[in-house]
Amino acid sequence: MPRRTATMLASTLMLIALLCAGVLIKVPYAEMSPGPTVNTLGDHGGEPVLQISGHKTYPTTGHLNMTTVRVTSADYNMNIAEAVYGWLAHDNIVVPHDTLYPDGKTEQQSSQENAEEFSQSQESAKVAALRELDLPVKSQVVVSTVFKKSPAEGKLHAGDVIKKVDGTPVKEMTDVAKLVTKHKPGQKVVFSVVPVKEAAAAEKAGKEATETDDVEITTEKAKDGRAIVGIQAGTDHTFPFTIDIKLADVGGPSAGLMFALGIVDKLTPDDLTGGKFVAGTGTIDDSGKVGPIGGIEMKTVGARDKGAEYFLTPKDNCATAAKDIPDGLTLVKVNTIDDAVDALQDIRKGDTADLPQCTAKK
Repeated sequence: MPRRTATMLASTLMLIALLCAGVLIKVPYAEMSPGPTVNTLGDHGGEPVLQISGHKTYPTTGHLNMTTVRVTSADYNMNIAEAVYGWLAHDNIVVPHDTLYPDGKTEQQSSQENAEEFSQSQESAKVAALRELDLPVKSQVVVSTVFKKSPAEGKLHAGDVIKKVDGTPVKEMTDVAKLVTKHKPGQKVVFSVVPVKEAAAAEKAGKEATETDDVEITTEKAKDGRAIVGIQAGTDHTFPFTIDIKLADVGGPSAGLMFALGIVDKLTPDDLTGGKFVAGTGTIDDSGKVGPIGGIEMKTVGARDKGAEYFLTPKDNCATAAKDIPDGLTLVKVNTIDDAVDALQDIRKGDTADLPQCTAKK
């Protein structure tokens, strides 16, 4: 066989082998890409995203879009060719599989966790929005979860209202752990609670249940040596009117800020956006503080592709987001819901020269 023909044949076989390897060899990576964006002021799936009853609402214009990231599933096995393509693609990010699914987390476990975070973000968005408008929100500390085979199982129940621990009034859910861990494992702790049935009946009647039962529980030793009883405390809120957030197939906590702003916009006569297309992201807590999220680069791309002109960006995400800003998109730095409302008012008025914008430096 002539040397030239042999060389070409060998090169062809090597290329075929490399292509086969690229397809057949799996690598421990996952991919993130821009996901759908949804206008919190508009409709989705044929019904309004925000539904408010029992309080006057006002017409809104423009967009306050929450943004999402699309990720490959937990059981998806990426091959070398797909990983290389993802690394080269501008709008995609390839990350280690464990970044998205740590500790071997399954698709079902991840979905459940995301659903719980999404539900909590909706609750916090309502609280933050109403407090921003100085509307009353009643809060109480409750038993959120009772772990199986724990000292509290059968003694405390999800939904019980925790009034005191060892006679000390409980104001915040973090107070519960602080008071329990003052004990040594094996010591007894007394919870003064309103049982869930009595609490629900009182709420239905528009009253506050005050009569409590004392429940004595013997603590046990946690892996880190602390005394525990085996519950997770949470906060339950009572709102003066009904706010429903209708959005399926979305998970995680990052839509909190945009939900809160949508609620504020619908409850105030001023049109927050002035008809402009604003998107954004960020977690939010009951006090209105905005927290960072993952996949910020994907969210800015997705927002701009849909037509957003401004993007409300959590302060702690600004440096990363500013490294590659999509053309025509202004990144507005926010740290609280107050910051976001102030920025929207400036955008509405066209007074954008002094907007706090993200830079590549922290």
